[in-house]
Amino acid sequence: MPDRAATLARAAVLKAQFVSAGAMPVETPILQEARVLLDLYGEDIRGRAYVTSDALRGEQMLRPDFTVPVVQMHMQHGAEPARYTYSGEVFRRQEHDPDRANEYVQVGYEVFDRADAAASDAEVFALIAGALGDLPLRAATGDIGILMAAVLGLDTSARRKAALMRHLWHPRRFRGLLDRFGGRTDPAPGRVALLKADDPLAGTGPVIGKRTRDEVGARIDALRADAAEAPISERELQALETLLGVRETMPHALSHLRDVAVDLPQITPALDRLAARIDALRARGIDTDTLDFEASYGRTSMEYYDGFVFGFHAQMRPDLPPVATGGRYDALTRRLGNGAEIPAVGGVLRPDLMLQIEEAMS
Repeated sequence: MPDRAATLARAAVLKAQFVSAGAMPVETPILQEARVLLDLYGEDIRGRAYVTSDALRGEQMLRPDFTVPVVQMHMQHGAEPARYTYSGEVFRRQEHDPDRANEYVQVGYEVFDRADAAASDAEVFALIAGALGDLPLRAATGDIGILMAAVLGLDTSARRKAALMRHLWHPRRFRGLLDRFGGRTDPAPGRVALLKADDPLAGTGPVIGKRTRDEVGARIDALRADAAEAPISERELQALETLLGVRETMPHALSHLRDVAVDLPQITPALDRLAARIDALRARGIDTDTLDFEASYGRTSMEYYDGFVFGFHAQMRPDLPPVATGGRYDALTRRLGNGAEIPAVGGVLRPDLMLQIEEAMS
């Protein structure tokens, strides 16, 4: 494990590279307002972050990453084009893997720009790839926006689409909902009996817990409305399954996804953006003919990504987390912009992991 001094020295070198590329260095507070993160991610964030409280400021979290506070900072001063870089510690709880660090240094590069989304995607990816040098890493890319477009264009109710979008980041829950909405699984007998009852709440005891009787009744009404919905067609379900299974080099993936678009035409604009990104990456000197594309990539990462996503993984140390990750988060600027918005994309590196791989190579 590299010592802290070596990690900070490497972080300084990386940050200087991004400054040379035109980024403004910024700093963000280590303590972040928990309410903002909970609004963005829901209670799931508690399982990944360190939470504390303050008598005056309320619930706080140790910074789990830099992107959210950088977006907050940028949107407070207007939604103008800008480039930023930063470095510092982030904090993540590691309940299932004691060998993974719960505090580590990130160095990042963020682009806010309306001019050309594909060019910005390629800029960030190429700069991160260049900063990683000749390390033996496998680059993986994806596009959350393609799956989002597929879900939002399904021939089903708005309520079902909202449920699928809410669980997009939890593959097992997402799969369970798809099977249920497609009529592939039988509802639980208890639920069937509950929904068929003339008055499901008749004869129940006093209300305990946080939900009122009216809230429980509204939930039962929503379940009844969903049960009356026609199932999602098998054609759409199979097309979605094919989409999620696409894992090829970028050009071949695009060709495969164009075939899927015959049954899911709503993904065509997202595929056009993918095609433009391929061209922009090639213009930056990236060999897209050997660059992996995985349609499901990034679905277990931070939930603010809504387009291009990427990661660099150590081939000789598959036990390590990604050495670098990034992606597009346009919707995040809308949510934190108080009415303003601007397309945005960024990436981060782990200098400690870079040093570990270099040590293993020597």
